[in-house]
Amino acid sequence: MEVCYQLPVLPLDRPVPKHVLSRRGAISFSSSSSLFGAPDPRQLSQRRGAISYDSSDQTALYIRMLARLSCVSTSASSGPERRVHRLLSFQRYLHSSRLLRGVPQQIPLHILDEDYTGQARCMLEKVGNWNFDIFLFDKLTNGNSLITLTFHLLNQYGLVELFRLDMVKLWRFLVMVQEDYHSDNPYHNAVHAADVTQAMYCYLREPLLAKSLTSYDILLGILAAATHDLDHPGVNQPFLIKTDHYLATLYRNTSVLENHHWKSAVGLFRETGLFSHLPAEDSLSMERELGSLILATDISRQNDYLSRFRVHLDQEDLCLSNYSHRHFILQMALKCADICNPCRPWELSKQWSERVTEEFFQQGDIEKKHKLEVSPLCDRQKNTVGNIQIGFITYVAEPLFAEWARFSDTRLSQTMLGHMGLNKASWSGLQQEQTPVSEEAEASIAGTDTEGAAVRRDSTTATATGGTSSKEIPQGSSES
Repeated sequence: MEVCYQLPVLPLDRPVPKHVLSRRGAISFSSSSSLFGAPDPRQLSQRRGAISYDSSDQTALYIRMLARLSCVSTSASSGPERRVHRLLSFQRYLHSSRLLRGVPQQIPLHILDEDYTGQARCMLEKVGNWNFDIFLFDKLTNGNSLITLTFHLLNQYGLVELFRLDMVKLWRFLVMVQEDYHSDNPYHNAVHAADVTQAMYCYLREPLLAKSLTSYDILLGILAAATHDLDHPGVNQPFLIKTDHYLATLYRNTSVLENHHWKSAVGLFRETGLFSHLPAEDSLSMERELGSLILATDISRQNDYLSRFRVHLDQEDLCLSNYSHRHFILQMALKCADICNPCRPWELSKQWSERVTEEFFQQGDIEKKHKLEVSPLCDRQKNTVGNIQIGFITYVAEPLFAEWARFSDTRLSQTMLGHMGLNKASWSGLQQEQTPVSEEAEASIAGTDTEGAAVRRDSTTATATGGTSSKEIPQGSSES
């Protein structure tokens, strides 16, 4: 008989490990900064950039960094480490050096509670509120919202102690996760991952889930939310396929991005040894189940999951004491968290909509530059934020959240549906004030079913993009 229980909530002032809170690389060339200290925002000129510096000779500093990195990579890397690197992007390989990661043995085992501002701590006390402003929280944490939020949730549920997670390994893992989100992506960045993690926490607290989920389920759900778009480059799967990108070849044009996110997370598990203390079979099982959750965010499979969900609800046969049913509900919860932006209050939803649309348009700009066919919804001359959002809400978000409300008919579900209706009306009103889009653009939204629309959108308005930097053409492109 499987025992389901809720873990006690731990106090917020629990000690947290002091570690570098830097972005994509803990190295600083400022004479006044410490290699292992928390970053000074006055010294950092880039968020999650390769280096930070005070010198005006940026090129020389970058060459120095690459030279040292090359030396470390060739002389210090072991065989297993190189095998892990092959799972990852070139960018991940460059930043995987211990030189840039920091040396954990000098890091004390207490958390930098003193580095939390009063406002950030106050926000964490209300992390379960649906109107949680992740943009403000990211500012208050000096751009470290994903690290801070994820650690807080794991600590609050008591998962650090329960699973005997090494504090230094955990903190290092979270730093590396945040580093591997591309800060130059308008949408698919670490702030989006933090937002999805916060939404996932809200769903985990819903009565049906809170009384049924085990600590293992909760650990998987939080880690999957935090890593679900890891190393996302800002272009979508069709773009990778049509440019013959190596990731599309590697994963045979199937859930290319989601497979890469999953494998990147597994690479970090193994590089940090976060679960190395567990039996090998348990560790591999956790990696597989994490992959099952992340792969569920593939928006091109939206119809498959939605149909299964409807069948369960129609037959009323969901039994959350059954592990496979609980895992399926975790998949649906992560899908909802991934595309919940239209369900947020207007002030937050509008920012996300503008960000994801800009990412679409940047991909379209790349396609135009290299004389590729411009993907649907990616042409900034033919589309607007409003028409893209109305189509996404109508054909993707509304069907999913209507079924979620059937499953969990709570105040939160009704709040989400209410916000979504108001946001759709707001976009419709703004559309009437803007220049009408072309018939081709209208057809690209209205003339598709949910699955077809999903392939052409990102997976969170729709989060299905990725492969390489959105600022350059990817490897394998037919264009030079």
